[in-house]
Amino acid sequence: ARRQAVLESIIVRRAAARAGRTPRSQGQWPAMQGSHARAIFSRSLRHRRRVLPQRHGHSRTDGNVPLPGVSELMQKLTAVLLAGGFGRDATLIALGGGVIGDMVGFAAASYQRGVPFIQIPTTLLSQVDSSVGGKTGVNHPMGKNMIGAFYQPKGVVIDTQVLVSLPDREFSAGMAEVIKYGFIYDADFLAWLEANITGLMNRNWDLVETAIVRSCEIKSAVVEADEREQDMRAILNFGHTYGHAIEAHLGYGEWLHGEAVGAGMVMASELSRNLGWISEADHQRVVDLIAQCKLPVTPPQGMGAEDFMRYMALDKKVAAGKLKLVLLQALGKAVTTSQFPPEALAAQLNNLT
Repeated sequence: ARRQAVLESIIVRRAAARAGRTPRSQGQWPAMQGSHARAIFSRSLRHRRRVLPQRHGHSRTDGNVPLPGVSELMQKLTAVLLAGGFGRDATLIALGGGVIGDMVGFAAASYQRGVPFIQIPTTLLSQVDSSVGGKTGVNHPMGKNMIGAFYQPKGVVIDTQVLVSLPDREFSAGMAEVIKYGFIYDADFLAWLEANITGLMNRNWDLVETAIVRSCEIKSAVVEADEREQDMRAILNFGHTYGHAIEAHLGYGEWLHGEAVGAGMVMASELSRNLGWISEADHQRVVDLIAQCKLPVTPPQGMGAEDFMRYMALDKKVAAGKLKLVLLQALGKAVTTSQFPPEALAAQLNNLT
């Protein structure tokens, strides 16, 4: 029932049928918007919504805003709500990419101990991942998403029209989360992605819509089984333990989240292969598809074993002092486990060049 409720809250609208039309919005809800959303929606929002100003110097809605900027924006959002006299009957709208959705969701979870909010994601990554499932939060310099709450939106409105102007780099970053679902959950979807990757990267909107819908179906199924990430939901973090270490090491925003996850998925697949869990041929399929999405397949130059371990030790999946990783038992089947030889991980990281 919960999965059905999650799916019913997601509306996907097609770009091809609405080419050349500017999305319109109605209502008088407080809204916070990201830079990509600003370029698309500013006219329709100008008269009816109170929109918080973007922090100067940031143009990426799925890049990771440094903590001082996050703190500043959270305070501004709360100040607008308080000054406007908004009560628990207010509804917040998160119009933007993953950072906007995470911050507004966290604000909604916190303001007066919880008010409703709606996600309107405007990047591919946020449409297939961060807007679905109820994870909200902000980063800390010592770790990714360390401050936050599980808080479900009342609805998610996905419109592929907003992806028309999405920069290629952001689109590639979003594809990291799309192909992840094939690696961890659905081998048939993985095969479909491999067969259609050229069309997807060329933004064939029928293919993009199919990929978005299937991604949301898979994530909702996983969230239904384990909403608060006590077990199964952790497989959604495939590649993220390595990827979050890359982001923290470089400084949030230097690599986009999807770029770090791309390299991280290669590393997780490599360790799975080294353990004998998947074949070399299967590992190469992972590498090839990530490369076809124009994502990094190696970690940043100069990032060594000590750098990875320093940040991986702070991962949220560490339990009783043991690091858990999401690894592949087969293509389309992932497991979260600490049952791997520590020396295997050490050997992998020590071989970085």
